Amino acid sequence: MDIGNLPPLNKKNVIIALGIEGSANKIGVGVLKFDHGEYSILSNPRKTYISPAGQGFLPRETAWHHQNYVVAMVKQALVDAKISHPEVEIDVICYTKGPGMGGPLRSCAICARTLSLLWNNKPIVGVNHCVAHIEMGRVATKCSNPVVLYVSGGNTQVIAYSNNRYSIFGETIDIAVGNCLDRFARILSLSNDPSPGYNIEKLAREGGNLFVELPYVVKGMDVSFSGILSYIEKEARGKLASGAVTPADLCYSLQETIFAMLVEITERAMAHTASDTVLIVGGVGCNLRLQHMMGEMVADRGGSLCAMDNRYCVDNGAMIAQAGIFAFQMNACTAMENTTCTQRFRTDAVDVIWR
Repeated sequence: MDIGNLPPLNKKNVIIALGIEGSANKIGVGVLKFDHGEYSILSNPRKTYISPAGQGFLPRETAWHHQNYVVAMVKQALVDAKISHPEVEIDVICYTKGPGMGGPLRSCAICARTLSLLWNNKPIVGVNHCVAHIEMGRVATKCSNPVVLYVSGGNTQVIAYSNNRYSIFGETIDIAVGNCLDRFARILSLSNDPSPGYNIEKLAREGGNLFVELPYVVKGMDVSFSGILSYIEKEARGKLASGAVTPADLCYSLQETIFAMLVEITERAMAHTASDTVLIVGGVGCNLRLQHMMGEMVADRGGSLCAMDNRYCVDNGAMIAQAGIFAFQMNACTAMENTTCTQRFRTDAVDVIWR
């Protein structure tokens, strides 16, 4: 599998890593195997905390959810991976250090520390959530050095690798694109199962016929979504009751507007870096309309789009294990006393020493 220059191995040619992800409303545990240059996912179960329609998920309730399910997720991951003696077979334990919600992050960090102590002081690697999305995307799609559009409930960034860092070329200056979609779904009282963004996509695809013009806010390489959200909220309250527009029309209009903004800043980053490849990662990256719009832009430039489905775009434990293995290969483990969490852990703050 060609994913660029890999680092020298740490001690052996076969490494099995367990990754724990819990930065937001999903708790996931994945087991990943590195075997003489090939990566394979042995297991990757996850469980989503779904709040009632019209409501978001709060840190306290989300942390309780993760604490209730994390042990079962670890057991399920080991069973699915056919790991009978984790104290012997598992080489490293990886967990999400940040960014994310404090309570859920701490719940997973405690689990990682506990497992390390139970399994004869296994090495631990604290992983940046954003970098984990990128590394899983590079491996899953076999693209070595793309421009990355990272879009999720908590993050919106255009990223490219440079000088051992993932440099941020553009980002949101207020709320993330996924947060914008989630909050509009609450206004329409759409279900959070499986996710509010998915239900907006489905509604827009099945019934959106009228385009409602919305603010288009691109500032250089950055974007802003809070004003768009306020505007469409007023449109919803004023026009839905009169029948001038339908919920599907508004979902369609919102998607078309904010996705066009994302395509614009991604194209600008491609021009700046002279790249011909775009990789979309993060939960919103599953959106087929976003993939289609981005694909058309990239094709017009003679490039290629690398995209994934919800197995890898949506938060999962395997992506934490993937980034953790890269760090572990470079002996970049986290001392027990440093296995803390950082809610604001920027993508460009990580030394990407394995590239």
